[in-house]
Amino acid sequence: MELKSKNPFLKNKSFAQTATVYDTDGRPVEIIDYNNTMTVNGAVNKSFILLLLLIASAAVTWTMAYSGSNPMPLAIGGAIGGFIVVLIASFRPQSSQFLAPLYAVLEGLFIGGISAYFEAYYPGIVIQAVGATFVTFFVCFLLYRFKIVQVNQQFRSVVIAATLAIGTYYLISWLLAMFTSFEPVHYGNSLMSIGISVFVIIIAALNLFLDFDMIEEGAKRNLPKYMEWFGAMGLIITLVWLYVEFLRLLSKLSSRD
Repeated sequence: MELKSKNPFLKNKSFAQTATVYDTDGRPVEIIDYNNTMTVNGAVNKSFILLLLLIASAAVTWTMAYSGSNPMPLAIGGAIGGFIVVLIASFRPQSSQFLAPLYAVLEGLFIGGISAYFEAYYPGIVIQAVGATFVTFFVCFLLYRFKIVQVNQQFRSVVIAATLAIGTYYLISWLLAMFTSFEPVHYGNSLMSIGISVFVIIIAALNLFLDFDMIEEGAKRNLPKYMEWFGAMGLIITLVWLYVEFLRLLSKLSSRD
C-alpha cells in the first residue's frame, strides 16, 4: 500500500522504510526487533504526552493574557518556532523524540495566546472550540476503527488535493492582503466566508483518517521506535489545525448575532 498524507510528517520517506539486512548471497533479510519498533499503542501514548505538554504550555500565554500582560509576542514566537521544528523533524525524523515535545511546547504558546484573544471578544468560544475539536476527533476515530470509512488511494488523493488547494489559497490570500488592498473572501462573517470555514474543517477532519492510517501502517511495517514520536507529532499538527479552524468558524457565527 502506498503511503501518502498531506501532513508534512506522515509524508516522510521514513514511513516507507523497514529494517533490512542482506545475507551472504545478497538477498534481503528483514530483521525485526519488536522491543524497538513502532506500535500503535506507543504512538497513542506519545500523542497524549504531547497533548498534555501543549495544554500546559498554552496555560502560560493564557495566564499572561488574563494577568494584564501581552501574550502575543510569545504566541507569535511559538508559532514561528513550531513551524521551524516541523521542518527540521521532516528531514530528521530520528530526532523526533526531542523535537516532538519541543513542538508541543512551542505550539502551546501559540494556541494559548490566540485562544485568549478570541475568548476576550467572544466569551465561551474556547470551550466550544475545544469540545468541537475532540468530538470531531473521536467521531473520526470511531469511524476509522470500525472500518466505516475506508482509507484507500482514491480517498487519499482527494483529501491531499483539497488540502493542498486550501494551503495554496490561504498563502495567496495572505500575500495579496499584505501587499494590496485585496480582502480575501474568507475574511468577515458572510455566508460565503462561513461556508469556506465549514469546508476547511471538513478537510481537516478527513486528514485525521490519513493520520490514523499512517500510524497503523507504520506499526505494521515495524518502523523504528522513534517513529512513534514522529506519528504522534503529525496527529497533533492536524488537531491544532482543526482547533484553530473551529475558533475561526465560531467567531464568525458569534459576530453575526
